[in-house]
Amino acid sequence: MKDAVTLEVRDRVAYLTLNRPEAANALNPTVIHAFRDAAESLVERDDIGAVLFTGAGKNFSVGGDLRFMHEAGEDVADAVYGLASTMHAGIVALAELDAPVISVVRGAAAGGGMSLAISADLVLAAESAHFTVAYSAIGFSTDGGASWTLPRIVGQRRAMELALLNERLSAERAAELGIVTRVVADDALDAEAESLAKRLAAGPIGAHGAIKRLLRYSSTSPFGQQLEDEARTIAGLSAAPDGREGVLAFLDKRAPHFGEP
Repeated sequence: MKDAVTLEVRDRVAYLTLNRPEAANALNPTVIHAFRDAAESLVERDDIGAVLFTGAGKNFSVGGDLRFMHEAGEDVADAVYGLASTMHAGIVALAELDAPVISVVRGAAAGGGMSLAISADLVLAAESAHFTVAYSAIGFSTDGGASWTLPRIVGQRRAMELALLNERLSAERAAELGIVTRVVADDALDAEAESLAKRLAAGPIGAHGAIKRLLRYSSTSPFGQQLEDEARTIAGLSAAPDGREGVLAFLDKRAPHFGEP
């Protein structure tokens, strides 16, 4: 039996792939538990500089497996809670990595699939990709962090519109709204994503993690507290090996060699 999610690490890049292409990577318990386990396995590793997160086949993910939910019958509420909470544990694990997470989207990213895609730090989308919040179309509310992530990306008013009306967004429109970082020709998507991941993986991982945390907390942190956090963080990084190397490389007019003791 094939793995529901695959994880491979090469040259400091973790390749994390939803692997249920025959069902457009619909999210059932097998996929979600495998996603959570794979994401959490990265937390303790020190050889990860970037994560490429994608779906096998023609789609990123069409979201929750509705057949699984229907077949749960009277136990559907417990089933859906288990699915959502397990997915959320995986999302938190990826968010807490110092390594930047890049979602690579082709085809559909809908419902939970869209939530997973936009939870990443950067989003690369094929020209033919499309995004739909989708939940209210079946009488559901959002999960996967969409109610937190989406308004921080597009603003409260636009997020409300997308969540209530379920407009299908082309990759180009998603980029205009800030949901997508970069739109790439379909046949160049994998190469562009890998190039970006390798560039990040060769960078200062401690600084990347600090930037992720500072930006994530900035919308809820008081301004004075944010300034204090910035001061303490930059001070700590300036004394770390990568910070010292970055300054020395600049003064020596050469490329820095990050990640060395």
